[in-house]
Amino acid sequence: MMLDLLGGFGEKGRTSLAVNNGDDRILLDVGIKVGASGAEYYPALNGSVGDIDALFVSHAHEDHVGALSWLLSRGYTGPIFMTTETRDEAPATLAAYAEPEDFRRFPFPHDRVEIFEPGDTLKSGNLTVRTGRSGHVVGGVWFAVDNGKSRVAYSADVVPDSHVFVMDTIPHCDLLVFDASYGADPVSGTARAREISEWVARHPQGCLLPTPLSGRSLELIAALPGPFAIHAGMRFSLEAQIGATAALLPGVSELLRVRLASAVDWTDADPLPPLPLLADDGMGEAGPSSRLLPRADQAGFPVLLTGHLPAGSPGDLLYRAGRADWVRMPTHPTLSGNVDIWEKAGRPEALGHSCATDLLADLKSHIPSLRTQCRTGQRIMVPQGSKQ
Repeated sequence: MMLDLLGGFGEKGRTSLAVNNGDDRILLDVGIKVGASGAEYYPALNGSVGDIDALFVSHAHEDHVGALSWLLSRGYTGPIFMTTETRDEAPATLAAYAEPEDFRRFPFPHDRVEIFEPGDTLKSGNLTVRTGRSGHVVGGVWFAVDNGKSRVAYSADVVPDSHVFVMDTIPHCDLLVFDASYGADPVSGTARAREISEWVARHPQGCLLPTPLSGRSLELIAALPGPFAIHAGMRFSLEAQIGATAALLPGVSELLRVRLASAVDWTDADPLPPLPLLADDGMGEAGPSSRLLPRADQAGFPVLLTGHLPAGSPGDLLYRAGRADWVRMPTHPTLSGNVDIWEKAGRPEALGHSCATDLLADLKSHIPSLRTQCRTGQRIMVPQGSKQ
């Protein structure tokens, strides 16, 4: 098997890779790169897309599905595999991040989607695609692709030590493509959640917490120390996520349901509340937070950013100007989590995606088989024969 690294290697964003096995070729994710423009906004998929047999989407965040309309505009006509939750969330992601003309001409293709459940094993030609829960969002998955001789496991975005979501163990493989978003950051999710809780407690007059609609929002709700508000447009999605009990750790669904039931619904017409206010998205690029960040800044309303901030994004500009704080809420693996994933996968050769090059170098001292020189645009061979 060969892998084409189409995005997310030596960079954060436009996550995408193709698995090639003779006449079989499948695409895993098709994301965009926030903050980029032109060709760099999209996966490095040069030439025709006619040889792609199937697309498998891990989850509905923009850096994994945001280029779907672009892919369709280039002539992709094959099946699109995703979970129910990813299908339900992806249209809003495309509306926010696709090129408007692409989205107008190629809206989300509901009739082309083939639904699977996390844990299902799928087929495309001579390739077998195993799936498992990612721990990152409801309906999010990792993929392990096998041709009978070798296996490559692509984690997509995972959270092995989430306090909310379940992550299934990635199987033994010959090549592990893992989520290196945080490099060798050793600080646990528990410690970060405590830091966020303490920050919120120091701002009893209210504060704004921009957050992705899926995934991190539930992690924040679990971490908040007291009453809070949500943008009213988030409630339906949050209720659906909390109701997906198979994706959540035991007992978490009921805890989150009680917390959400007591949350105050806030709308754009309301004054800023004397409560922590959750509003999507996490970068201020789209959704309610794109309107709320400048409003909070003008009013001197405290802002806490808790995730990735692409250079030049509204959240990044506010933080760099010293008018917002930042504490990472881990929604990707920290160091101990990635070492554990690698060890359970049989200590295979490894690539890190969604990570800057200097952070990859830091990781290699902990994961010796990590290939730090691989970059978007390259083709590599999957080793054979060591999987169990």
